[in-house]
Amino acid sequence: MKRALDSVMDAIDIETYLVCADPLEGKKLAMQLGTELNLGEIDIMYEEFDGYGMRVRLRKYIYKPGNNYLYLENIAPEKEGDL
Repeated sequence: MKRALDSVMDAIDIETYLVCADPLEGKKLAMQLGTELNLGEIDIMYEEFDGYGMRVRLRKYIYKPGNNYLYLENIAPEKEGDL
């Protein structure tokens, strides 16, 4: 059975709102969330603190530039005459 994860082109983003006292606590919670979800290395792509908490977008790269892209291996080569 084909895994959906093998068809991800580059990354997975997770966006959420974290209740926190200040932006520093929000960043710490965002990184902790990535750890708790077993995502490994993540990047914070967006953050906005509004006084009550912080909206964050986390990104987990599945494929970085130059990686071996599994989704390309799953594409059957075109046959001669097929368009």
